[in-house]
Amino acid sequence: MPKIFLSPSLQESNPYVGGGNEEYYMNLVADAMEPYLRASGIDFVRNNPEDSLTKTINDSNAGNYDLHLAIHSNASGASNPGANTGVQVYYYPTSNNGRRLANVIADNYKGLYYDPNKVATIPTTNLAEVRRTKAPAALVEVAFHDNPTDAQWIRNNISGIAENLSRSVADYLGVPFVTP
Repeated sequence: MPKIFLSPSLQESNPYVGGGNEEYYMNLVADAMEPYLRASGIDFVRNNPEDSLTKTINDSNAGNYDLHLAIHSNASGASNPGANTGVQVYYYPTSNNGRRLANVIADNYKGLYYDPNKVATIPTTNLAEVRRTKAPAALVEVAFHDNPTDAQWIRNNISGIAENLSRSVADYLGVPFVTP
């Protein structure tokens, strides 16, 4: 049975336009993924929202996981708050399996997100969850939480995001995706 490490955001200090925060909503996505993963025969371990990022990465590295999936939402930055929309899926540039995972996620996400032209895969050496994890990893920024349209889209699509990411995990692992 394949086994994955799910890592929803630990960032409760990242507020959403209209209320809530990144940690809260990304944990809702991970919660909603669990039945899909179980139905598809995919075992998983999740990070603890009270832990640090270093502890999360160490926990992931201590296990024998087929992949590490970090689930986040994005912000445009202090200089241009709310200006951006879109989805970004990050992977470590020298990880062929991380790139393959990111591409599967992005390809599937294009069928869910309201502007498929704004779904991108991006190599990075800056994000610890793709740089420091031993399992192939992807970090998905599901949309921009500081943009009113994207923030509401996230709220309205928790189940759809969860199903889509779960389908992507099953596709990457080569196991049948089963709806619970």
